[in-house]
Amino acid sequence: MKEKVYRWIDENEGEVVKLLQELIRIPSVNPYFDEDKQYMQEGKAQAYLKEYLEDMGMDTELTYPDAGKLVAYKDKAGYYADHTFEDRPNLLGTLKGEGGGRSILLSGHMDVVQRGNKWVHDPFGAEIVDGKIYGRGALDMKGGIAAMTVALKAISRSGIKLKGDAMIGTVVDEEAGGMGTLALVAEGYRADGCLITEPTHLKIAPLCRGILWGKLIIEGRSGHIELKQGDYRTGGAVDAIDKASLYLEHFRRLNKEWSVTKEHKYLPIPCQLHVAQFNAGEYPTTFANHAELVFDAQYLPAEKDENGLGSRVKKELEDFVQAVAMTDPWLRENPPRIEWLIDADCGETLDDQPFFQTVRDSAREINPGSEVEGICCHTDMGWFCNVGIPTMNIGPGDSRLAHQADEYVEVDELVTCTKMIASILMDWCGVA
Repeated sequence: MKEKVYRWIDENEGEVVKLLQELIRIPSVNPYFDEDKQYMQEGKAQAYLKEYLEDMGMDTELTYPDAGKLVAYKDKAGYYADHTFEDRPNLLGTLKGEGGGRSILLSGHMDVVQRGNKWVHDPFGAEIVDGKIYGRGALDMKGGIAAMTVALKAISRSGIKLKGDAMIGTVVDEEAGGMGTLALVAEGYRADGCLITEPTHLKIAPLCRGILWGKLIIEGRSGHIELKQGDYRTGGAVDAIDKASLYLEHFRRLNKEWSVTKEHKYLPIPCQLHVAQFNAGEYPTTFANHAELVFDAQYLPAEKDENGLGSRVKKELEDFVQAVAMTDPWLRENPPRIEWLIDADCGETLDDQPFFQTVRDSAREINPGSEVEGICCHTDMGWFCNVGIPTMNIGPGDSRLAHQADEYVEVDELVTCTKMIASILMDWCGVA
């Protein structure tokens, strides 16, 4: 029966390619980004997929996240009181099984980041060049949505019935914190397993890391940069850039410690703190009286708190900043502070769980070289794990291309991933 499904996928390769192209051609940029409103069409993209799922014989439902209705989650992962969802629905499609099998949710996010610049190919043209489909969202993650959808279609069109229910849930707002997935979970949707099709280059990913964005704010005192300055206690200038540089040195030391204490057997690199922006100064002849270091710090699923967030790691970094301040007289009297910007949650499915083992073994039937390797950035798996749904990630494309100009996914990998997901569906849900 599996071979029958794989033959259907090969003979109808254009099906998954066409679906991906049509999704790319409907721009669905998240409103969080500074983009022209004409490109913010999450609702239109969801409507297109809804019609596609209904043609497959699935029951569908659109639901709209609402910050007011989700206020009970205000201290938990994914909640943002200022996010609005007009014409930004979640979509859930269900194909009822014959009974006696396990259910599965195939999940992905329909929103994409802004276009950016320096594109060679039309970001919403879905051009195919040398076996690659180009476009914003081709990789992150409309390619995965197309693969999981056509995998289920291939099973159905091959005349095969699954025992367990198969659901397709596409959400909005992942690129700005994950409130779409929070809403989906809060609505009560559940399954015995969840497969998220974020790009993994066909690797089998049982976890993702949590991500903290923070801004370290350091105060100085301005003064003429060309003149000799006295002691700060008698009114002399204090260079905020110099004080910020002190933190850069200490962050390097912290990263050496984290390279030992914050590693995971399924992650290729340990958690680190990386400074992404250094903002300081106001005039070429004046010492900076203010500096800001904007950073990205990662944390492991084992470190998340009772709300599914990184408060323990926040406290660790706040204590670290205070300890460094105590080594400098000015900083001791004028302590820097961290303004927290984003806390994107994480999740993990352990390798002794049946879903982990089924996904791994079923995927390797198609692609024996698929390694087990966690995702170093954020995916929406955290909330599914929080409510007891074992969750894994497999998708087409190299995630390092995400958010870049000329983002693409290879057609061959897209087709291979479709077969991998079909294999997982049949093994996990069972065939009637």
